[in-house]
Amino acid sequence: MGSALRTTSPGHDVILYDGHCRLCGGAARQLQRWLGKTGTRLLSFREDGVLAAFPGVTEDRCEQALQLVLADGRVVEGLEALVLALGQRPLGRLLRVYYLPGLRQLLDAGYRIVARYRFRIAGRQCPDGTCAVHFK
Repeated sequence: MGSALRTTSPGHDVILYDGHCRLCGGAARQLQRWLGKTGTRLLSFREDGVLAAFPGVTEDRCEQALQLVLADGRVVEGLEALVLALGQRPLGRLLRVYYLPGLRQLLDAGYRIVARYRFRIAGRQCPDGTCAVHFK
């Protein structure tokens, strides 16, 4: 796994996504449907107190990529987080192609581009009026 970061163990998997991003919010809703009743929780890192529960998982990390906090406290980010989260679901084993040399690097590069420009791609939805700070 890509990241060596560890944080407080939540006892179940937690996916931290950007709740102010329309693309991210839509993806999170679809991901929740795919995950079903696996016990994985999806939380917007922008909600009050969410990041406080996971020391070391910073707002900057969350701005760069989706974060998967595994039940034991290990943190994985980006596309690999999705591969691991969905890996136990039916057909999830097919996602292991992500680890093929070259393909992983290509997919990760695509993910970084989409993550960087997500507000331009799909717009923002900021209930508290803070969207201007996200659009640099």
